[in-house]
Amino acid sequence: MAILTWNKKCSVGLKILDGQHAGLITDLNELYAAMLKGRAKSGVDSQLRNLLKNALAHFSTEEELMAATEYPALVQHQAKHRNFVRQVEGYLARREMGSNTMRLPLLNFIRDWLTNHIQEEDREYAPWLIEHDSQ
Repeated sequence: MAILTWNKKCSVGLKILDGQHAGLITDLNELYAAMLKGRAKSGVDSQLRNLLKNALAHFSTEEELMAATEYPALVQHQAKHRNFVRQVEGYLARREMGSNTMRLPLLNFIRDWLTNHIQEEDREYAPWLIEHDSQ
């Protein structure tokens, strides 16, 4: 069972970024599966750290492409990435201090953030990157 499914609405038209977006959706679904299977806290946290690691790599790729083409809204886009990272890191920090809360609110946050970010904010930069031949 998936909490989010890759489809053409998730495509920004840039192969490398579409592949990374699909990977993040896979990471989210693996996190969801770990929770549904009742894996130990350490296993769930490990899945979440993996998703965060891959998100950071993806954000770096996006931002490098934007910088290379002098995308005018790079700073605003970076701020959205940093906000996501802060929220996930904050959750992990609370978990490390003993909090057992999470599950659905965090999954919904990540799902909604990825969906909105890809389908709205990332689609805004795609024409610029394509026009400025960032591929």
